[in-house]
Amino acid sequence: MAIQRTFSIIKPDATKRNLTGAIVAKFEAAGLRVVASKRIQMTLAQAQTFYGVHKERPFFGELCEFMISEPIVVQVLEGEDAIAKNREVMGATNPAEAAEGTIRKEFALSIGENSVHGSDGEDTAAEEIAYFFSGLELVG
Repeated sequence: MAIQRTFSIIKPDATKRNLTGAIVAKFEAAGLRVVASKRIQMTLAQAQTFYGVHKERPFFGELCEFMISEPIVVQVLEGEDAIAKNREVMGATNPAEAAEGTIRKEFALSIGENSVHGSDGEDTAAEEIAYFFSGLELVG
């Protein structure tokens, strides 16, 4: 397996409840390393662009409003098979279906307020990282 980078968001429901450190600790315990991180207040325009793939779906407006409701933490995680590892640590989107010990099982409030986002593939990871981080912000 190769060393990869993936993109992660700690969502508003988690930052509001001061869970950033606990979530990062789960990533690090799984062997992922934070190579870039920043706390931001996403604008509506940023949310609409970032989640543009969902613009025709009925939940698009609600998702965008949620993502701008509180600050978020955007980060780049690095490690062995990082994309799959991140998704494993996050758990299923529906916290009721998430495995014990995963972030969503422990911290998510609902399917919509599920505490974290993670890239689903290499192309998506590259696009999502580039959306929030310049090359100068990514340390090795």
